[in-house]
Amino acid sequence: MIQLTNRQARQFLLLKHGLLGEHQFAGKQGVLDFMRQVGCIQYDPIDVCGKNAELVLQSRIKGFTKNMLDELLYKDRLLVDYPDKNLAIIPVEDWPYFERYREAARQHAKRYPEMETLSEQVRTHIQKHGALSSDDLKLDGQFAWQSAIHWSSGNNSSRSVLEQMYSTGELVIHHKKGTRKYYDITGKHIQPNLLNAPEPLEGELEHYKWRVLRRIGAVGLLWNRSSDAWLNIWGLKAEQRNEVFRQLLLEARIVAVAVEQMKDTLYCRVEDTPLLEAVLQNPAPKLRCELIAPLDHFIWDRKLINELFGFDYTWEIYTPASKRKYGHYVLPLLYGESLIGRAEIIAERKDGTLVVKNVWYESGVKPTKQLRTALDNCFQRFAIFNGCETVSATSMTTKPEGTT
Repeated sequence: MIQLTNRQARQFLLLKHGLLGEHQFAGKQGVLDFMRQVGCIQYDPIDVCGKNAELVLQSRIKGFTKNMLDELLYKDRLLVDYPDKNLAIIPVEDWPYFERYREAARQHAKRYPEMETLSEQVRTHIQKHGALSSDDLKLDGQFAWQSAIHWSSGNNSSRSVLEQMYSTGELVIHHKKGTRKYYDITGKHIQPNLLNAPEPLEGELEHYKWRVLRRIGAVGLLWNRSSDAWLNIWGLKAEQRNEVFRQLLLEARIVAVAVEQMKDTLYCRVEDTPLLEAVLQNPAPKLRCELIAPLDHFIWDRKLINELFGFDYTWEIYTPASKRKYGHYVLPLLYGESLIGRAEIIAERKDGTLVVKNVWYESGVKPTKQLRTALDNCFQRFAIFNGCETVSATSMTTKPEGTT
């Protein structure tokens, strides 16, 4: 078992995520390299100051622009929209590993006899007119369903059928316009060797091991306990998770890590032990100031982040306004090796202005000249990322954590 101080554990996580020191990833290739490291990026369509996937990338990829992600998804087809940790984006080479979910969706579809007739109408429409959204399609017949994978669709027949065909893998998202998804035949966009590949892993346990190892790699350090980091791994209960961890340890694919003053053992992938050895030397990497996405891999396990960083974060977008402690869309603020506060930022793109509405510092954080300079530079970069020419902080108030 490797022994770490709290600071070393924090450094390991931040270096692993490319959030500390010099940028590890740059440009479009950097996006692809990072995606292959973490396995998936959680997708959310809400765009206050960038969509979640874009926010994740802007904090890590030097020179990142939103077009880079769109090109990798819808031009290069090296990434693909598909459920993983809820709605997500994954590297296209991982497509075969989710065949068991597509097969489950195909079996699920058999419960709806009307599905095949409606699906044929979709195929005919795409053949004649190309990629379509649910607004482009008026089906003959009524159909509502509960998805076998990730959402329910109400009574919109067109949307229901498109989502079901997407779940089975027959359709793929061709592109998006805002929150609207356009679908096309998957075979046009995914290479046959991936599209027709059989399930690569034999048995459910092997699949669980692949998924758990992938999630540990996405976060960096995880414990064997209930966690949002395991979301959407079907059937992974405590019993199965215990067996997965037991086997991964026996196979020397994960390493146990003890952190000072933490009761629970953490685990990392064996491939990451060189980075663990590096932080044991207590390096002093260059400090960075970054805004962190609300569904960022780094904070998937909020309890773990609270234990390591002393930072308690809740995304309050679904919290009633009267009960919010901070605001509707608030991003954690990272400076060096600490989460120093949170910021409420709105991109007023029509005016070309990034509005910094509020910054709340954590208790004990002093806004020194050095910190303020780093924060200003962070907001300037964030403005460029959002296509804004100016930063407006005239209405900004800096308040200590917990005040209103």
